[in-house]
Parts: sequence; C-alpha cells; structure tokens
Amino acid sequence: MTGAPSSVAAAKAEARALRDRLAAEGRKIGHGQALELIARQNGFRDWNACHAALEAAAGPAWHPGARVRGRYLSQPFEATVISAAPQGSGWYRLELDLDAAVDVVRFDSFSSFRKRIHGTVGPAGMSRERTSDGHPQLALEM
Repeated sequence: MTGAPSSVAAAKAEARALRDRLAAEGRKIGHGQALELIARQNGFRDWNACHAALEAAAGPAWHPGARVRGRYLSQPFEATVISAAPQGSGWYRLELDLDAAVDVVRFDSFSSFRKRIHGTVGPAGMSRERTSDGHPQLALEM
C-alpha cells in the first residue's frame, strides 16, 4: 500500500485490487469485507468511518465562482457557479449562471430560454430528477 486513499473512489479501487489479489491466491472475500480491510489498514474502525472521513476531507466539489460544464434538460452548457449549498452526503444545491441561455422546450414552434438555473446534484454530478426520456435533468462533467 502506498498510503491512505485520497478519496472514496480511490479506497474502493484499493478494495477491488485487494479482492483481486486475494482471489488470485485462492482466498475469496466479498467487496464489503475488502472495504472493511482497507478501512482498518488506514486506521479507521470500519468502512463507515473511513467513508465519512474521506468525504469530509474532500471538501465541497463546487464553490461560487467555479466554472462547470454539462447538460441541462439535454442541452449542453458552460456556466459559473453562483452558489453551492451542501445538502448532505455529497449532494449540493447549485445556482448556475449559464454563459449562453439554453432553450428548455423541445417543441419547434415554441421556445423558452433559461440563463440562470437551480438544481441539486450528487457526488457523480447528476440530479436525481429525470427527463421524460430518462436522462438526468442536470448533469455536470466531473
């Protein structure tokens, strides 16, 4: 091991690698067991404590003034973050000022442009809310 993982994703990758190494040696363990072992190797009492500490250390993913790109209602955009309010467990309520207004109506005979939008995104940069065709209403590139 090269040191403590820098993120939850890095810890999960270490757990997958540990699981693969042990499987190659003929010792099969579950992913949950691998996560617990990684947590203990890094001085945490369990995976939940490790996960919480890594998330807290990461700090906010988005902050006022940050530049972001993504899709809003399937329309590509670039924007500046106006506000970012933590909602817990890696979720943020964002207010974005789009560089160029996007048309949020798909009907050819009608348009409705938005320049400032609000949305709540999770750790993967996507909203829980979906469009009628199943895509996230707001999806930010990570």
